[in-house]
Amino acid sequence: MGVSNKRPRQLNYSVNVKGAKSGNKVANTIKHYKKLQERIAFEGSTKWLINAMEIVLKKFKKYSVNINKI
Repeated sequence: MGVSNKRPRQLNYSVNVKGAKSGNKVANTIKHYKKLQERIAFEGSTKWLINAMEIVLKKFKKYSVNINKI
């Protein structure tokens, strides 16, 4: 990296150039939740679906989405 008392040129970057990573995380989570509900109704409750539903419910809590309003 070089001498530490100089300005770190390689660490400077433009924040304005970087765009949003995902602007539709909540919409994707809602779609995933609905698809999992369909699969549970069709296949029954499997271990994989239970674990996937736990992850989706944690994402709803993280994004502060009320499940009753979906």
